[in-house]
Amino acid sequence: MGFPDRIARTVDVARPPERVWTALTTPEGLAAWFGRQARIDLRPGGAGSLSWEEHTTDFRIERIEEPHVFGFTWRIYGLPAADPRRTYVEFTLEPTGTGTRLTVVETGFAQLSPAEYEVSYSGNVTGWAAELDELVAYLDGV
Repeated sequence: MGFPDRIARTVDVARPPERVWTALTTPEGLAAWFGRQARIDLRPGGAGSLSWEEHTTDFRIERIEEPHVFGFTWRIYGLPAADPRRTYVEFTLEPTGTGTRLTVVETGFAQLSPAEYEVSYSGNVTGWAAELDELVAYLDGV
């Protein structure tokens, strides 16, 4: 592997883990910061989707340890919709004295060709920075 396989970002949120968990795992919470509409069947193997004005992406829930770990697989950004490869996204919530430390890690980029990697990895690095900023702003406003 000649390039990083993972994206990791940590943010501190001034809300308890239960509130952050709700923002990550409910249709209303997800739609408030991560897309315009959301659907989620919150169970291992459950399906979900996130919709924006220009596209929809589906995901499959892989791990739930309420309210500390939420993980799913989803289609890799930049690849055709029919491509079966997926990355794994995991959110970890840790209580702090003032709220929650939220870490998101996305892995699985090593399976890509260099050209695919260039588009997918950089797109998701930018995407996670923007989306987590939106999550923090949403939770600060609630």
